[in-house]
Amino acid sequence: MKIDAVKWGGVLLVSLVLMAGSAWAAWAWQANAYGQKLAAHEAAHQTVLTHVANANSAQILAEQGKRLALEQWLAASDQAHYRVLTDEKTKQARLRERLATADLRLSVQLDATAATGCDAVQTTTSPGGVVHAARRAQLDRAHAQRIIGITSDGDQGLIALQACQAYAQEVSGTK
Repeated sequence: MKIDAVKWGGVLLVSLVLMAGSAWAAWAWQANAYGQKLAAHEAAHQTVLTHVANANSAQILAEQGKRLALEQWLAASDQAHYRVLTDEKTKQARLRERLATADLRLSVQLDATAATGCDAVQTTTSPGGVVHAARRAQLDRAHAQRIIGITSDGDQGLIALQACQAYAQEVSGTK
């Protein structure tokens, strides 16, 4: 009976060792397979991250290009606006100077019907021509310069408005 117990004990021991060995082998095989799947998943994830980063970089570069183009356009537009504005101011200054030196006089056309007292009859022609000339009255220099100042302000406002409209069209892309 002792031999049977020792024999069965040895068989049991061998069975336990074989089961432990097979469990360890199965665990090692599963760990290896899982490790390979995990490595493949990590590589795929890294590839996706790389593609996302590259797309993001390309988008950032495109936006920077658009911003640079807009800044260059704004600088050119600002220069053109400044040039138009200074040219207009120069013209207005020359006009004021001509008015101040009496080189140029402003006049207004008078109503021909009110001056003659007749309703549809034009004034007579001058002895040197055949064109019916309208009667005109010259303005005082100070009044003329005030009128030129008012038109100068209006011209500058229109120039600024055109610059703003060009900017809004460029920014909104409705050109």
